Amino acid sequence: MRAQDPPARTGLLRRWALYDFANSAFPTVIETFVFAAYFTRQVAPDAITGAALWGLAVGLAGLAVALLGPVVGAIADHGGGQRRWLTATTALCVLPTAALWWVMPHSPHLIGALLLVGLATIGMELASVFYNALLPRLAPAERIGRWSGWGWGLGYAGGLLCLLLALFGFVREGAWFPLPRADASHVRATFVLAAVWFGLFALPLLTARLPGRDAAAGRFELKASLGDLWHTLRGLPRQGPLLRFLVARMLYTDGLATLFAFGGVYAAGTFAMTETQVLAFGIGLNVTAGLGAVGFAHLDDRIGSRNTIVIALLALLLAGAGTLLAQSATAFWVAGLALGIFVGPAQAASRSLLARMAPPEQRNQLFGLFTLSGKATAFLGPLLVGAVTLWSGSQRVGMTVILGLWLAGLALLLTVPADRPNARE
Repeated sequence: MRAQDPPARTGLLRRWALYDFANSAFPTVIETFVFAAYFTRQVAPDAITGAALWGLAVGLAGLAVALLGPVVGAIADHGGGQRRWLTATTALCVLPTAALWWVMPHSPHLIGALLLVGLATIGMELASVFYNALLPRLAPAERIGRWSGWGWGLGYAGGLLCLLLALFGFVREGAWFPLPRADASHVRATFVLAAVWFGLFALPLLTARLPGRDAAAGRFELKASLGDLWHTLRGLPRQGPLLRFLVARMLYTDGLATLFAFGGVYAAGTFAMTETQVLAFGIGLNVTAGLGAVGFAHLDDRIGSRNTIVIALLALLLAGAGTLLAQSATAFWVAGLALGIFVGPAQAASRSLLARMAPPEQRNQLFGLFTLSGKATAFLGPLLVGAVTLWSGSQRVGMTVILGLWLAGLALLLTVPADRPNARE
């Protein structure tokens, strides 16, 4: 922070960034690496049924988030009480996640388990609406980029550290905390770990005294809030740059999501990587993405968030092409890890760009639309990759869909005027 900024505001921003460190435990442990595999392999009657049910649950939760995000954001904008909304949605993630402890192997309660995951997913995603909207309220405009980048980098670090603690502390042979394996206690304990991790590291922000309107009682006025949201939606076509940014983000975020969904499949299928090698590559990709988010944080404040995203997308296109042209596993590793460097900046700078563009009275609902833009076409990338792969008979050709989504997002983003934060060191 600048020397003239009060130390109390710096402390609030550190608490804010720590929340990114906290919430990353859920997608890493539950959605990606541990619970998803546990459900499909040990809870569901067979892997095919498990994968189908898991995909349905995640898809329905994503649809609920897309629909609810703008609505709850409008309610928060209208009634205040932003910290209370953040606390409630955080609890909606933490409590169901902890309850996954009772999901036993070969459980007859498949739907109950998926409901818990669905509720937790909705809670985490809605919490991000209020959390992201806090950034422009706490950080000065010329420092939004670095705090967004630092927070995003901490998020990658938190997810990896929680995953490593889960693996070495509970899951692997010779774990630090040996638990019975007959009932999968050693795996189920990691779900409690993710819940405790999220709740514990979120607590500093949830107990902070926030400046301004958060002191309000947080009235729940649904009709007036929906009216505000409808007014905002009707006005979007007149806010051309904002609308074009949200659509551009929808495209390139779909490309990023598809990359993470199919990257391991591509590595295994094209280069015959083992599960251990794919996991190691995934960890490496997250490390470079976190380093990139932190490394580009100052650049965001110097040249603007839009220009930072443009640079990141150009680099993603080059590195992505390198991964598809790679003829050896070594070349794929080099290009893939280089690609990871620019994933984090594209994500972090997107958050800071909206933080700069959003009017103060519409921040929560616009970050709700921001969440919607990340979910509305989440099916498009995987569907296109699958279709093109089947048509061409080549995984390499199928994965070019990702480059197409990034290129389309970049082309539209270039029509958005560059923001000028005018950073002063």
